[in-house]
Amino acid sequence: MSFHYFAGAAYRALTARKNGPSLYEVCDPVLLNQRGGDAHLIKFYKTALGNPALRALLRRAGLPELSDGARLSNLREALIRARDDAAPDWETIGRPVADLLDTIQLEHPKPKPALANGSAPQLGDIESVIRACGDHLLRSYRTNGFIPTFAAFNLIGDPDLRGRELIMALTGLNSRGYKNSSLMFNLARVFIARSNVRNLIHPPWTGIAEPMWEPVQIRHRSAYYDAFFIEALLSFLESGLASPGDIAAGKRAVADMVDFCINISREQVKTDDGTRFDVITALAPAPHPRFSRFFAQIKQDLGFGIYVPDCDTTACSFSAATQAGSTDPILSQPLLDFYATYQVRAGINEPRVTVPLNDNIEYEGGVATWIDNLAGERPYGNDLDPTLNLDVLEVSFRNLSRWKVLETPQRLATVHRIIAFQKRLAASGAFADPRSHIYYLPELYCAYFGRCYAAFRALPPAAQQAIDPGGSFELIRARVLGYVQDELIALEMNVFDAALALIALSQLGADPKTFAPALHRIVGQLGEGGRRGPYLAYEWNKMKTPTRILVGGPEVTSAFVLMGLALARRRMVGESG
Repeated sequence: MSFHYFAGAAYRALTARKNGPSLYEVCDPVLLNQRGGDAHLIKFYKTALGNPALRALLRRAGLPELSDGARLSNLREALIRARDDAAPDWETIGRPVADLLDTIQLEHPKPKPALANGSAPQLGDIESVIRACGDHLLRSYRTNGFIPTFAAFNLIGDPDLRGRELIMALTGLNSRGYKNSSLMFNLARVFIARSNVRNLIHPPWTGIAEPMWEPVQIRHRSAYYDAFFIEALLSFLESGLASPGDIAAGKRAVADMVDFCINISREQVKTDDGTRFDVITALAPAPHPRFSRFFAQIKQDLGFGIYVPDCDTTACSFSAATQAGSTDPILSQPLLDFYATYQVRAGINEPRVTVPLNDNIEYEGGVATWIDNLAGERPYGNDLDPTLNLDVLEVSFRNLSRWKVLETPQRLATVHRIIAFQKRLAASGAFADPRSHIYYLPELYCAYFGRCYAAFRALPPAAQQAIDPGGSFELIRARVLGYVQDELIALEMNVFDAALALIALSQLGADPKTFAPALHRIVGQLGEGGRRGPYLAYEWNKMKTPTRILVGGPEVTSAFVLMGLALARRRMVGESG
């Protein structure tokens, strides 16, 4: 997006005619200079919403309905209750904000049909991009001592989080600080979305994955990210395109990241019956996340003081370590025994999902996200994401023999129930609905299903039959492949969309001729990242609460592009050979 666009959007926001009380006229009297009450809510308001930059943008953003004294008083009373009550009634407190939230109109991206672009680029051009992305990852590791990822706040929020979902979050989350931030961010969303500030905060873009152009991006390190970078670097090393020096550097980086995943980020937890497991925390203790001192304090102020392990980071870390050839004893733990305790069983433990933002899908058989730490803390309540469950299947296939899955009926039953969950999702078409996903895009689900399907197909035929006697994987494959071919690559894509398409198409056995649109987009946009890397930063994953928080980065884009091109190249060379 050009400088002229942002300059014009900023001018219109700063000079708009004010029509009703602003966010600050609502909140300042009860939150700005108050003593007593919940200190976090007051500090959050001052830090996140009351800072000078946002005040300047939102000072002319008003809501006409709040000119009604009774309605304004009702909203302020809710904020006072959130501030002062020892045990707030969050459903009642959230209702005035939820009602306002339902007045905004947000939509998911709707790309235009793509123009035909002929045959695929030359193999040499594809290989040049693979080398550029591999060099970028190794250079970033050499410069930083790790490969960074970034988080950025999009204050306009997620289209799927409306008034009903806000109440779900306020009543299902456990941390008061996280509830405070969800309440206040969602109140601010209304003033942003219904004013000229909207176009500044949320400019248009090409494709599905959102570019990360927010001015404040928080650099950090997590085992979840390292696990993916391990897979990307292994893909580079196996491509035959890395120089001897790159191979040596890549092996060192992979070894370090494996250690970060399964040792530095290791945390012990226990199940309800007292059985202890070593799992992987999403955010290791300081100083390992590599936050700056400024952002470490901001994280605390925004309500992210406690971070607990999660099932996805654990699965991806175990998978990456397995692919890297690690023999660490942690990998011998049969994770399926642990995941079974977080698997939803209809009529038995359904309340385990306390934040059901995607309740349009049936949870039976799915594994929930967050793991209680040893202290029993569960700040985010719990939710259930389909893509996470693909990662659980994938790591189980890679460790099928080690965990004796086929020989242990209860472990095999856990796998069968996750597959049944995925089959229902595909058969209904719900996998293609953004609302069905908590942390990911449907397009990323398609790429990760390709990754899971490849691990499944690498198993001996007898093992495949035991795992999937009903042919569920072929049904899911057909639905996902149809979506990628008929919708994703038929529309305008950005680089990240194109990389996801290639990962899915390559691993699901599509005709290499269908790769052309994605390949052209990737090769044609090389250099768009300027000095930061070959490509821009795009949305990899997200959180919908407390607001829309995007995670990605230039290195993430390079990793996905590298993997997508390496897979496509392998298929193209194989077909031509």
